[in-house]
Amino acid sequence: MTETKKSAPGGRTVIKRDIEALRKKAASLPRSPGVYIMKDGAGRIIYVGKSRSLRDRVSQYFHGYHDVKTEKMASSVCDFSFITCDTEMEAFAMENSLIKQHTPRYNIKLKDAKSYPYIKVNVKDDWPRITMTRTRRADGALYFGPYSSTSTVYPVISSLEKTFGIPSCKKKFPEDIGRGRPCVNMQIGRCLGICTGNVTKEDYRAAVDMAVNVLRGATRDVTESLRRDMERYSENLEFEKAAKCRDTLAALGKLGEKQKTVGSPDVNCDVIGLCTADMTSAAHDSISVYRIRNGCVLDSEHFLIDDAAITMSPSPDGEVADESPIASFVSGLYRGRDLIPKEILLSFELSRQDTEELERFLLEQCGHRVTVKTPKRGASKYLCDMVVSDARSHTEAKVSKKKASEKVLAELARLLSLEVFPERIEAYDISNLGSEHVTAGMVTALDGKLTKSEYRTFKIRSTDGPDDYAAMRETLTRRLAHVGEEGSGMAAEPDLILLDGGAGHVSVVTEALKDTEFARIPVFGMVKDDYHKTRTLVGPDGEVDISKQMNVFRFIYGIQEEVHRYTVGRMKKAKGRTLRTSSLEKIPGIGPSKAKKLLSYFKKLDNIKRATPEELRKAPGISEKDAAEVFRHFRGDNGKQ
Repeated sequence: MTETKKSAPGGRTVIKRDIEALRKKAASLPRSPGVYIMKDGAGRIIYVGKSRSLRDRVSQYFHGYHDVKTEKMASSVCDFSFITCDTEMEAFAMENSLIKQHTPRYNIKLKDAKSYPYIKVNVKDDWPRITMTRTRRADGALYFGPYSSTSTVYPVISSLEKTFGIPSCKKKFPEDIGRGRPCVNMQIGRCLGICTGNVTKEDYRAAVDMAVNVLRGATRDVTESLRRDMERYSENLEFEKAAKCRDTLAALGKLGEKQKTVGSPDVNCDVIGLCTADMTSAAHDSISVYRIRNGCVLDSEHFLIDDAAITMSPSPDGEVADESPIASFVSGLYRGRDLIPKEILLSFELSRQDTEELERFLLEQCGHRVTVKTPKRGASKYLCDMVVSDARSHTEAKVSKKKASEKVLAELARLLSLEVFPERIEAYDISNLGSEHVTAGMVTALDGKLTKSEYRTFKIRSTDGPDDYAAMRETLTRRLAHVGEEGSGMAAEPDLILLDGGAGHVSVVTEALKDTEFARIPVFGMVKDDYHKTRTLVGPDGEVDISKQMNVFRFIYGIQEEVHRYTVGRMKKAKGRTLRTSSLEKIPGIGPSKAKKLLSYFKKLDNIKRATPEELRKAPGISEKDAAEVFRHFRGDNGKQ
C-alpha cells in the first residue's frame, strides 16, 4: 500500500506519500461520527479533525479543490488513523482532547490549559485568602478563570484585597494573630487587620463572600447590599460601620472605572471576533476574545493564526464546510471553564450543526443553556465589529514587530556572514559557587524572540571545579546529542550558537564539534568589557564589531543579559535546595531520601516548619516517629517555633 524507507537523522522510518492508497483507505472508512488523525511521512500527527461521516470527510482531503492552507496540510499527509464514536458530541469532545494532547501543526493552537492562571479562594479555610494558581484541583476551593495572563489576575486580586480589606501579607492565620504589630495596610484602611485579633470570623467571611460575588460577576448585587447596610447603620447611628460601607462602595466604583465599558450594565456575554487576512495587509488570520461582564471588559485574549493553521474552509457552494476547525477552537476556549455566560457572540457564521454541537458541549461544561449566535444588527453587532477591529489591530502590531525582528536577524546574518537565516539562536553560560553546583544555562531566541519554554539547564558532571572550558564542551556535546530526537524538547538544530565568553570558549566548542555533523553550525562568543557589558562578538576568524548597528547590539546585549540571569538563577536554586536538604538531614531519622520527599511534598522549608505532626505524616515515606522528630526539631516540645 505504501512504500517505506529509512530517513537520515535518527534512523526513523519515513512513509512515502501514495495518493491512490490514501484514497482507497479513505473510501473504506465507515459513514459514522468519529475523529481522524492525519500524519506526515515521519509519523508525526499534523492535524486532528472530527466529522459526522468519517468516509465523506476524509475522502474530501484527497479529491477536489481546497483553499491554500487546507491544500498545504493535505499534501503533507502520508497516512492517517481514525477513532469511531457513538455520537457527534462524543467526537466533538474527543477531537478537542486530542488537539490538547498532541498540539498538531495544522490545528489552531490554544495555550496549554496548565499554563492559564486562575484566581483561587480556599473557602474551606477559617481565614480564606485570594491567591493566583495555575493548577485547578478538586479540593473544595473556588476557582475563577482561567484568565488570559497573570497581568490580568494580579490587578484583580490586588483590587479585591484593597476593596474588602482582605490581607495581602504572608502571615498565617490563626497562628500569627496577636504576633507583632499591624502593618501599614491596616493603618490606612486597606486591610481589616486580622492580626490584631479584633476581627471575627463572621465579619471576615462576609468580606470574602462579597469578593467572591464580584468574581462571579454579581457586582451590582454587592453594591446594592452595601448600600442597604450603609443606610441601616446610619439609621441606627452606627456611623463608623456606615463609613466603612461608604468607602467600600467608593472602592468598588473605582474598580469598575478601571475596566473598559462597552455596553449597558446588563450585558454579560463573550464576544469572539475573527479577522481574516484579506482585512489587513498581513498574511495572517487572527482572533480576539472579549469577556464582558456587567457591560465591562473583564478580560481579553488574542490569537494570531499562522500560515500553517487551517481556518474555516468554504465548500464549493459557498456554505461553511460540514465541520469547521474553528468550532473546535471555540470549544477549546471553554474546556475546563464552568463560569460561562449565557450568550456567546460570533463575528462569523458556523454551520447549524456545528452551532448545535457547540451549544450541547457548553451545556455539559457549565450546566446551563448557552446561546451561540452571529448578530446581524444592533448593539450585539457593534460589539462583534469592535472585537474584529481589536483583532485587526493586534495582527498589524504583531506583524510589524515580526518584521522588525526579521530585519535585525537579517542584519546579524550579514555581519556574521551566516549561510542560514538565524531563526533559532541558542546562547550558553556557565555559573558556579566555588567548586560546587557547576551549572550551564541555555536560552533560546526563536525568530528573534526569547522563548522561555525552550530554555534548558545542564548540571555539569565532567568537572569538580570551576573549569569553564570543560563545562562548555560538555554542555554543547550533551545538548546536540538530542538533535532529531523527538520528544526530547531539543530536537531542533540551532542556526547559531552564542557563548557568554571570549575566543577561548569559541575555540573549545569549535574543536569539540569539528569532526561531527554539527561542525557547520556557526559559533560566536559574546565578549564583555571592563564593566561587564557586551562589547563585541568573536568568532573563529576574530572579532566582529556590532557597536554601530544599534538594533543588533541591543538584541545581542539582551540575549547575553538573559542567559547570565537565567544561569545564575538556576545555580542559586540548586544551591538553595542543597542547603534546605542538609538542614533537614540534621534531624534524627531523616536522611537524604526522606529530606527530598519532605521538600517535594511541602515545596518550601517554611511549610515544613509550620506543619503539624498529622500534616507531616501525609508526606510519602514519613512515619509517625519521623513526623514527631521533625515537629520537635522546628517547634520544640511546646509546639512553638
